[in-house]
Amino acid sequence: MKQLTGRDLLGTADLSTAEIMGILKLARQLKSHELELKCNKVLGLLFYKASTRTRVSFSVAMYQLGGQVIDLNPSVTQVGRGEPIKDTARVLDRYLDILAIRTFAQADLETFANYAQIPVINALTDLEHPCQILADLMTVEECFGSLEGKTLTYLGDGNNMAHSLLLGGALTGLNVRIAAPKGYEPDPEIVKQAQAIAEGKSEIVVTQDAIAAVENAQVVYTDVWASMGQEELADQRIPVFQPYQVNSQLLSHADTNAIILHCLPAHRGEEITAEAIESDRSRVWDQAENRMHAQQALMASLLGLV
Repeated sequence: MKQLTGRDLLGTADLSTAEIMGILKLARQLKSHELELKCNKVLGLLFYKASTRTRVSFSVAMYQLGGQVIDLNPSVTQVGRGEPIKDTARVLDRYLDILAIRTFAQADLETFANYAQIPVINALTDLEHPCQILADLMTVEECFGSLEGKTLTYLGDGNNMAHSLLLGGALTGLNVRIAAPKGYEPDPEIVKQAQAIAEGKSEIVVTQDAIAAVENAQVVYTDVWASMGQEELADQRIPVFQPYQVNSQLLSHADTNAIILHCLPAHRGEEITAEAIESDRSRVWDQAENRMHAQQALMASLLGLV
């Protein structure tokens, strides 16, 4: 994986098919303790958005590699007082070995990457969530042995999760169906990009029909109906998204061995029922654990440890 040394991960399509599969293989080796890697590196976490899984999984992953973590909370650093991103980036570049950023605008992430020489990782923006998709792909592969030819159906808002799932599926031969209400579809440019990548390898579909999308799918995936920064819209979105709720009735149309995924946090009774997320089909907790292993593999690759 030396080809990844020093690179950034700003979006899912920054990785090739071979690179994704290499990261997933390394993640499995790290998870099983078949391989142990050690480094003396420092990870910076610059999170403008609240986080549980991303913050903890990145931190534990780096600690397990033998490195250190600095939490650069914007509320107690100069970035929270309006210091230009390019200034912050050039300073952090002198202190850190790698930086994970969780923010709103993709453009801000790209500015950091332009002014810092160290690897910069997209730990979530409003456009994409590539680290989550690595964990998702790892979980599907664990459950079914391979990704090619399997079908993942995502139900709900055509948000950053939908975008990264489209691109990640296209790159790995996983069929991806997005079922979203009219007006809430994913960015058409990303859909077009995913379809171009997937041509001849997998199927990329966007529809408003939840039942058709779930038909015979091996993976049923959902996310909250109102993302961070949209909380005031939650109540008005509920009736619009209700037909896309992951529940026993909708799941009856999926493959008999279908699994349920959710990137969390989950709002039981909204996008998913308590019965569904707590069922034997749910792989949500494995999926959450795999964030740590996938991100450890990613950081090891970007830092040139493998």
